[in-house]
Amino acid sequence: MSRLAPLDPPYPADVQQHFDRIMRGKPPLMLFRVMAGHPRAWEKFRGGSLLDRGPLSLREREIVIDRTCALNACEYEWGVHVTAFGAAAELTEQQVHATVRGAADAGCWSQAEQAMIAAVDALHVRATLDDAEFAALLAHYDEDQILEIILLCGFYRTVSYLANALALPLEETAARFPA
Repeated sequence: MSRLAPLDPPYPADVQQHFDRIMRGKPPLMLFRVMAGHPRAWEKFRGGSLLDRGPLSLREREIVIDRTCALNACEYEWGVHVTAFGAAAELTEQQVHATVRGAADAGCWSQAEQAMIAAVDALHVRATLDDAEFAALLAHYDEDQILEIILLCGFYRTVSYLANALALPLEETAARFPA
């Protein structure tokens, strides 16, 4: 059980509209139900504006999110994303496993993806990128994409903090970390 109570249906009309937009007809996630019960926090959470696609491909976006959540030991959000977007992002079983257990330079990733994962790892460990890591990103991504990578890392670190600290129960249909 979550440390904070989630909203129960029926939801206020404005909250239901947000759920409908984000969930596309599926029941709202526990994370969203908990956050929506606290209007200021819900507004700030949605205000991050990173729940849309942005300048990265779905595959790039999901690699960043999955790796960030894995590094933060957030099985809740990692599992939600792997289940909801892994297939559409064309992540293989080996790549899904590597988001949790693999090195940034694992052979299952392209050079561009390796540079991106190395940046995610560096941001997680040091909260910065050195010149070589930034240059590696610039070799494959434009400035808007690099900013999106950095923003996604920060946003999903926050999401990881929320899910972990609130002890959100894992979604029934979500993937689990590989052994």
